[in-house]
Amino acid sequence: MDTTITAPRTEVLRDRHRGRLPECLWELAGPVEGSVDLPLHIVWSGRTSYSLDRPKSRMTLYRTVLAEGLREDLVALLHHRLLAEQWFVLRRLISPYVREVWEDAFPELLRTAPADTTAT
Repeated sequence: MDTTITAPRTEVLRDRHRGRLPECLWELAGPVEGSVDLPLHIVWSGRTSYSLDRPKSRMTLYRTVLAEGLREDLVALLHHRLLAEQWFVLRRLISPYVREVWEDAFPELLRTAPADTTAT
């Protein structure tokens, strides 16, 4: 009888993404304009080139790199300011375990949410 205990899938995924995190957000020193071509180990089919100057394209790039990138990819391809500026929308487009890992490590991302303009 096999008595091996395996961690739940969600915890394995959280650990995988936790291990890819930079030490601090300032390490994310990727480009802030122009186009970015993703390597095949991040995006192995479909679109590989993204424009940082177009919001939807930039959002797709960040979502893809957060999900598939290694630590060195995160540092080289993402920029701390752009990540913080779009986090409020981006956090709803990424998987819950990626979101939880990033928000646990960098609670300042939650403080970058835009103010509620409907309040009086």
